[in-house]
Amino acid sequence: MDKKYKPIKFPEDESVHDCIIEWWYFNGHLKDKYGNEYSYMDCLFRVDVKKVKIPFLSKIPLKISYFSHSLVSDLSNKSFHHRIAPLSVISDDSFSKSLLHINYINPEIKNGYTNCIIDKTDESTYRLKNKDIDVILTSVKKPLYEGGKGFVDLNSKTTYYYSLTNLKTEGRIKIKDNWVNVAGKSWMDHQWADASYSKDRWDWFSVQLDNNTEMVCFVYDDGKKKTYLADISYPDNTQEHHSNVEIVPLERHWASQKSKAVYPLLWKVTIPAKNIHLILSAKIEHQEMLFGSINYWEGPLLVSGSFGDKDVNGVGFMELVGYPSQYNNMKYVRDEIGKTASRVVSSMKNKALILADNIKDSLIESD
Repeated sequence: MDKKYKPIKFPEDESVHDCIIEWWYFNGHLKDKYGNEYSYMDCLFRVDVKKVKIPFLSKIPLKISYFSHSLVSDLSNKSFHHRIAPLSVISDDSFSKSLLHINYINPEIKNGYTNCIIDKTDESTYRLKNKDIDVILTSVKKPLYEGGKGFVDLNSKTTYYYSLTNLKTEGRIKIKDNWVNVAGKSWMDHQWADASYSKDRWDWFSVQLDNNTEMVCFVYDDGKKKTYLADISYPDNTQEHHSNVEIVPLERHWASQKSKAVYPLLWKVTIPAKNIHLILSAKIEHQEMLFGSINYWEGPLLVSGSFGDKDVNGVGFMELVGYPSQYNNMKYVRDEIGKTASRVVSSMKNKALILADNIKDSLIESD
């Protein structure tokens, strides 16, 4: 592994790499002035179209392609809104600055577009903006390099991987077409690898405890071997890395009506060496993301348990990938065509109503 490893340089490695797949991922837990709770996720993916081996992406006549996934959850009302853009168009000046700078749009059949941004404005501050999210993120801790080096061996592949575990967050999110001012805490992952897509399976968790301790843990199953890892960032910026981790699903599940996939929504995480025992429970059930033949569950967690000899509470995020599904690329294409047709019809109706109002106003004035 060390022969291929090149030490991560920060902040240089926040930018783009010449590899098969790379992503910039954010999640967060937010509240408005009334105490209503929200969560979000936003992720921009970059892929080498021919090497990544995702079937429907291979038809795109480009060498490098981008796509994005995002969601916003209104936890007080148990509602979930998500967007999946199969093609994101990157600006010519993206990745051209000394700090991370990505500027892109997600084309739709409609009037106008929303400019999306992942932009680092100084040594610790970022701006994240898309159609539903516009927030300023300030990192208050040094990066957490997974496994200690930020280079993780997953048996059949390796990946570079670091996290910003504690991002003070202020800004606004869109709920039912209304912008809501919010504040809270976010998390950021940046990962890149020379690995094509496979039907591997993983259960991934980010944890942010109330005492400013954060942890990422996951189990990765490539069909031959399961790799367990947990990385901890303490309030004083010291870090620990553990491979002896127990990650066990408990008796609470949610079954998707659309894909028929069944996702465990209650988990127990144990790190014996540190006497850590955490219970992770999904805050909302219906948080499935469907991207062709790739389905996954992504959403916020409530965290409780013990950390050494102290009781702890906090929040987290969970990503469950590779669960058996009956959803496929043909159904995805059909659904996307249906959504597009619905948007076109809705736009035409709105234009017809506006035209009718204008004609009515003209007739009234002529009288």
